[in-house]
Amino acid sequence: MKLKLGVIISALVFQSACIATQLPELIYVAKEARTLYDRDLYLYELLEKALAAVKYSAQIEHIKIHPHQQRTLMALSRGKVDLHWSMTSPAREQIAIPIKVPLYDGLIGKRVLIVHKDIYPAIKAVRSLNELKRFTAVQGHDWPDTKILSYNGLKVRPISDYQTMFNLIADKKADYFPRSVIEANSELIAQNNENLMIVPDFHLEYSTAFYFFVNKDKPKLAYALEEGLAKLKESGELKRLKQKYRLVLPPEGEGIKLNNPYFAKNY
Repeated sequence: MKLKLGVIISALVFQSACIATQLPELIYVAKEARTLYDRDLYLYELLEKALAAVKYSAQIEHIKIHPHQQRTLMALSRGKVDLHWSMTSPAREQIAIPIKVPLYDGLIGKRVLIVHKDIYPAIKAVRSLNELKRFTAVQGHDWPDTKILSYNGLKVRPISDYQTMFNLIADKKADYFPRSVIEANSELIAQNNENLMIVPDFHLEYSTAFYFFVNKDKPKLAYALEEGLAKLKESGELKRLKQKYRLVLPPEGEGIKLNNPYFAKNY
């Protein structure tokens, strides 16, 4: 009996040692091939803190992705990527598991207009949706925002390349480029073009959210991330992170409200 007990104890000690030395789960996180801004660094830190809050052992490996959002989400659905973040839409929530904790609160749907300074005198007096319909916007061809603007009757040129949209505004081949209030200032600094500016007189507003999306084959990761974000929210750490990265300031000027039929506020 003593011998058997000794064998059992030895086996348990060996098993515990094996568990202790297990490698963390390797998680492939999509990384866009562009300049990283404070809003991106916030998401990287938030992801690490959320997983740490629930003691989920993970080794994060960044995978450079195609700049087209839809292609990245398809890579997520096919298992080439485990985690990405994006503005939500019904189609995107079918492709992967949405973690329905808004990462930027409502600020992702508050859109200021980047314009050429020569266009500003003509556009600054706009105060209604109908008045804005005289002008032409640029947006990513696979962005949910493109459908939202079109649904509200605005003229939109869908563009496949991120930098090209700034170039079209700088060359006065389009009138305005709507960007979230958390995006616009840092992007203007990166563009370093004195002809570009943000319209201070008004902005666009529509309901939407920006979520973490997890591969459907990783339900444990999705659950851990949701629990971790809940803990960070409850402790106040989520709010502190947003303040750290200056993600709490609303836009200036009057808001022109747009309808978003592609979003259900269910959190």
